[in-house]
Amino acid sequence: MQLGTRWAFGAPPPASVPEALGVRLAAVEADRPAAGGHWTLTWLEGRPIAELDDGTRVTLDDSSPAIDDEDPDDDW
Repeated sequence: MQLGTRWAFGAPPPASVPEALGVRLAAVEADRPAAGGHWTLTWLEGRPIAELDDGTRVTLDDSSPAIDDEDPDDDW
């Protein structure tokens, strides 16, 4: 079992965040410096998922980082 964690946008990620995911998070933060809020790290079937308060989700899928920042309400 892996426990999640939470940290402020712009702060260094905790040691439990995989390095590859941390690189993707840094890229998101560089692209959206005014976003603010907090990241939440959770684990699903052993895979890390980081989600920002605004719904931006960053994952590692098949060893390739992916960013999912689509608003689910856009489909309406």
